[in-house]
Amino acid sequence: MLSHFSRATLRSVSLFLVTLVAACSPHAAQAGASNSLMDISADGKLLACSNRDSGTVTVVSLANHKVLREIQVGKHPEGVSFIGDSHNLAVAVYGEDKVLLVSAPDGGVIGAVDVFDEPYGVVSTADGSRLFVTLDYPGQIVEIDTKTRKPIRTIEAGPFARGIALGPKGERLYVTEFYTSTVRAFDIESGKVADEWKGSSTDNLARQLVVNPRRPKVYLSHIRSRVNEAHGSGSIFPYVAVPDTRPGEGSRRRRVPMDTFGQGRITANPWEVGINPDGTQLYIVFAGTNELFAANIEDDDYRELVFRRMIIAGNNPRAVRVSPDDQTVYVYNALDFQVLALKTSDLSNVATIDVTTNPLTSEVHRGKILFYSALPPMVGRRWISCSSCHPDGQPDGRTWKNPEGLRNTQSFAGMAYTHPVHWSADRDEVQDFEHTIRGPLMQGQGLIRGAVNPPLGKLNKGLSADLDALAAYADSHDFSLSPHSKGGLSDAAKRGRTIFFSEKANCASCHSGPFLTDSKPLSPDKLIRHDVGTGNDDPGEKMGPAYDTPTLLGLYRTGPWLHHGKATTLAEVFTKNNPNDKHGVTSHLKENDISDLVEFLKALPYEQPVPDVARVSKVEKK
Repeated sequence: MLSHFSRATLRSVSLFLVTLVAACSPHAAQAGASNSLMDISADGKLLACSNRDSGTVTVVSLANHKVLREIQVGKHPEGVSFIGDSHNLAVAVYGEDKVLLVSAPDGGVIGAVDVFDEPYGVVSTADGSRLFVTLDYPGQIVEIDTKTRKPIRTIEAGPFARGIALGPKGERLYVTEFYTSTVRAFDIESGKVADEWKGSSTDNLARQLVVNPRRPKVYLSHIRSRVNEAHGSGSIFPYVAVPDTRPGEGSRRRRVPMDTFGQGRITANPWEVGINPDGTQLYIVFAGTNELFAANIEDDDYRELVFRRMIIAGNNPRAVRVSPDDQTVYVYNALDFQVLALKTSDLSNVATIDVTTNPLTSEVHRGKILFYSALPPMVGRRWISCSSCHPDGQPDGRTWKNPEGLRNTQSFAGMAYTHPVHWSADRDEVQDFEHTIRGPLMQGQGLIRGAVNPPLGKLNKGLSADLDALAAYADSHDFSLSPHSKGGLSDAAKRGRTIFFSEKANCASCHSGPFLTDSKPLSPDKLIRHDVGTGNDDPGEKMGPAYDTPTLLGLYRTGPWLHHGKATTLAEVFTKNNPNDKHGVTSHLKENDISDLVEFLKALPYEQPVPDVARVSKVEKK
């Protein structure tokens, strides 16, 4: 008789039975099944959240929504996870390259595990015996034995791995690439890739994901960066992607556009998603428009999500978690330094919990709020914010087709000491970005009331307290030491340093000083630009062929390289993209010399540069 049933019918019947079993069997809560800035213990008694700006983790009693303690953990903590069914925590301390194990009840440190670089997401097995941690750079999964507190295995996960989640049966790990939103499933036993779901070439900034406990679906939020559209209504779009984990079954990955999802409401910068224990509800927080969406999860393999309700949450919501009893959803507003407790039924407020004090100056705090805002007066149509391309001051890994030509997104690290800004050195103060705020890209009202001075003209500094605050935040980003020089320079890097500073190679004639750049605050008629032979590589170039000298510090993680992003490796900077020796004299170098030079560049910075505060404060302008 089975021959009379179509494959589609069998699939529908199977899915119905799976759903029926799930409905009849209560889902066992598991803490730490997917990465987040927050986690809830398996017994539902404690909540923990990591405070990136404070360098702390806060533990909250969910019986009365009171803070029990705040624990210092180090610079820029990201992922936090309860370990198994215990009240012990694992914290991925992104800025200090370690995973810290602490006791939530007393705040004591149980152990610390050093990792190569940039731990981001952390999850725990149900029995608490293992942790799995993503390393944003260089893109790895580290498995940690919680008993010995030592790494026992490293799995290559793909470049810039951030999001991580355990499958419902604990046999697979699902991992996202930050800059591509590619999702990979890894077989835990073998450590090999079991499946893969690629997104569109425009998909970008996917930092977290969750797995449905009853259906073969994964959910992740991300944006689309349409690099050929330098316009506020066509460049950045918010999405939730839904990979189907069944092999070879129809469409493997669907995308749900979030800009029209909430009854036509435009929203921006989805940061995290949270799923309820029985896999019937999904919650999405939007860090740009300060919203929380609640959606029904459909069993139709078509719509996937149906909008249910939304609220304005607070400033820069970055995390969302649902209690094990499915009664409360928690939202972490990173720039209010608060966690909201809301009823899942109607999103009404249950409690507002202050989890840390504001560690920022009032000016930097205000500037950071503006930087992440996709609301007026920063923008006109709610699709984009400064952080859409520069999240936490990092680049978006994209090369944009701007009106002036191709421009690779740069890091903000050290920007305060390396003005002017932009590859074209066309802005000598961050306040000049008032033109971007008012221009086609952001279409905002702007922060200055009245006329704006032209870029490289009279100072815009001092014309708006908000604009000065935005500049203060943008200029606050510092450098992290390179993981490639933790033990000092390797022999190859030392040889590369000799080549770099040699008169024949001539690299240091432009890349000089503590920041390895001759870019400095000067009057417009004295700005330093160099023709390095790449200006004619882009037929759409309007401002070349001379460009500002970028700092080389932190170069190891900011590819692709050069103003047009055409160097996909550091070696290509000196070979494929330097045919006439205008970007350093490198044609005489042998392959092993190029390799040594690359090793030196990857090791930067191997010591912190000494800021010349006087140079920053004295900006000469006509």
